Amino acid sequence: MKYLTMAALLVLLFCSDACAGRIIEGIVKAVYDGDTLLLATREESRLKVRLYGIDAPETRKADLPGQPFGSIARRTLMYKIMGRHVQAELVDIDQYKRAVAVIRYNGRDINREMVSEGLAWAYRRHLEGTYASEYIGGENQARSIRAGLWRDSNPQPPWEFRKLNGTAGKR
Repeated sequence: MKYLTMAALLVLLFCSDACAGRIIEGIVKAVYDGDTLLLATREESRLKVRLYGIDAPETRKADLPGQPFGSIARRTLMYKIMGRHVQAELVDIDQYKRAVAVIRYNGRDINREMVSEGLAWAYRRHLEGTYASEYIGGENQARSIRAGLWRDSNPQPPWEFRKLNGTAGKR
């Protein structure tokens, strides 16, 4: 039964149009950075999830420095959802075979919270519909009150940081 469930989940993940809007529930087992986590589902499978519509500052890696607020964004996301039962509303599958999802905990949109608290950018390149106006509005509000990374006069977006450090394709 476990293998059947895993096979069904894999089929779902590789059919991105079919999975859009599907809700998967699970426990957050790891937070890699401010916009990526590991979800353990009820079927005992593991699902790497990239938070939809946001891009958090890069965290320090063994071979690369991190960005200002990268570790703070990671710790904040951990505080919000680590070990908690969340819902992941699947939006897409990215080029690295990660589920791209809106994470909800107790009815809260965690992706939007990260942007509104100044711990991530609204990732305009990948935003559509209602989420676009909510996330961009949250970013604008965070900028206006100089929350989080907006305390810096000119914070560098993660996509520019990755490009300058030759890691644009290693997300």
